[in-house]
Amino acid sequence: MIIGAGGIVRDAHLPAYAKAGFPVFGICNIDRPPAEALAKQYGIANVFETVEQAVEAVPERCVFDIAIMSPQFASTIAKLPDEAHVLLQKPMGDDPAMTREIAAVCRDKRLNLAVNCQLRYAPFVVAARHLIDAGHLGQLHHMEVHVEVNTPWHRFPNVVPLPRLEIQQHSIHYVDLLRSFFGDPSRVWCQTVGNPAQPKLAATRTTAMLDFGDDVQATIFTNHGHIFGTKHQQSFIKWEGTRGAIKATMGLLQNYPDGVPDAFDYCLLDENGDGEWLSASLQDSWFPDAFIGTMADVQRHLEGSLTAMPTDWRDTLRTMACVDAAYASDASGGVVPRYDDSA
Repeated sequence: MIIGAGGIVRDAHLPAYAKAGFPVFGICNIDRPPAEALAKQYGIANVFETVEQAVEAVPERCVFDIAIMSPQFASTIAKLPDEAHVLLQKPMGDDPAMTREIAAVCRDKRLNLAVNCQLRYAPFVVAARHLIDAGHLGQLHHMEVHVEVNTPWHRFPNVVPLPRLEIQQHSIHYVDLLRSFFGDPSRVWCQTVGNPAQPKLAATRTTAMLDFGDDVQATIFTNHGHIFGTKHQQSFIKWEGTRGAIKATMGLLQNYPDGVPDAFDYCLLDENGDGEWLSASLQDSWFPDAFIGTMADVQRHLEGSLTAMPTDWRDTLRTMACVDAAYASDASGGVVPRYDDSA
């Protein structure tokens, strides 16, 4: 049961479910025409205007897919049956108070709720994790996310006025991804700034470092205001270990919304320390294919073959804590140099 009929449902959720063969019982939206249009396009039999109607009609053992705006999350999931299985769109709230409210409802209603942190399930991330888990990179000690693109924020009018924009709405993906490889960081350093060419937006450029110990370098760099054409736009994730390295291009973000092809390059060292960069072809991409993974894990948990959902709300609370730490670091500032010309 999908609650919401906006762009993310149209562009990612429903295409992913159609590709995976996941049946959709119904779609619910307060504005009925968009829901009816999607229902017609994807052969969905039931359309509802209220959550109450959807809950009353839904069959047992059905996943609720919540794809509305964050301020509506808590009140919406409060209307779901106790212990329901839920997939909630990210982020888990637009600020700490909202996050706590959502968590309280999950706790009170004992919801089996996962958050749609779907970058973990992007094909290039799955491929990288396979190589890393198999030991081909040796000890993983470096991870970098680098995004330098021209993001058309006007396509997302609901987030444009938010005071927490870049990290809360975008780089949260990268914070969550770093956690999925290294665990919880002990400290976060961050600066997030605006762009004088985009005066109506909050910060859209971020530099962050997460502390996973003395042997790990983990960084996030984003610049969403590269307005100088596509030649030098770039968006990639890089992993380095003691025995190999991977660089994956996130093609979706460049020349958005058209995107460019993803790329997956890797270099594995032999016993002599020699290696060369090779390329692998990946059939699928972040959108919409990663949305199959998040929904599949909720379904697996519902039918009992998965004991814990990787992006369960308790785990996502820890990602949100890192996001809050990034904003706190930005607010507190760095160390002021002691300039002394007489020294």
